[in-house]
Amino acid sequence: MKIKAVIVDDELMAREVLRSYLTKYCPQVEILGEAENIRQAVPLITDKQPQLVFLDVEMPFGNAFDVLEATKDFSYETIFITAFSQYSLQALNKSASYYILKPIDIQELIVAVNKAAESIESKEELNRNKILLENLKLKPEKQQLILPTLQGFDVVKTEDIIRLQADGNFTQVYLTDGSRKMVCRFLKHFDDLLEAPFVRVHRSHIINTRFVKSYHKSGTVTLSDDTEIEVSGSFKDTFFRVFS
Repeated sequence: MKIKAVIVDDELMAREVLRSYLTKYCPQVEILGEAENIRQAVPLITDKQPQLVFLDVEMPFGNAFDVLEATKDFSYETIFITAFSQYSLQALNKSASYYILKPIDIQELIVAVNKAAESIESKEELNRNKILLENLKLKPEKQQLILPTLQGFDVVKTEDIIRLQADGNFTQVYLTDGSRKMVCRFLKHFDDLLEAPFVRVHRSHIINTRFVKSYHKSGTVTLSDDTEIEVSGSFKDTFFRVFS
């Protein structure tokens, strides 16, 4: 199955390198056209209606998110190409978007293309672009988070997460409605991703400090669901700073 794609990047050399890599290592991708800025990208996507867009995050006359906003009536998978930006990566990770850091690593490119291809072939109904755009308009505590599970995925609001607990190669996510999600990610993934009011209090626990009921001198914290979590010594300073 051929995947119809376009490339959007303001650097000619970057487009040439990506096109060369795709031709050699991802022959299932058929490049329909290229654009070097948002003014070219929007009509290109509108005209070609690709299944996959390789999209540079920072460009002249606007960025990748402006392209998504202008083409939100079209359904396509996106692989973002980005230089390191903590803000961008947090937004992309929360929406479970596919991305590659510059300079492009061939193996990362192959993995991203294969994941996007799986979504396209399975006609997955998860609209990552839409969730990403919505998250960019919201404060971190109001944003949505895509949780990959063994059965597929769940979309939850971060404000509905009480706590997260490491469980081997997985993470258990506990929600305000009493439900629990087993997520196919290490706890460190969420430690890097989630901002205040979330704080790591133990090697195995991250809590939402909005749900803290009390702290005990014994070194434990009680949450709104009456769960008691140990605050280990190495994380106490971070925990207390939240309430100082």
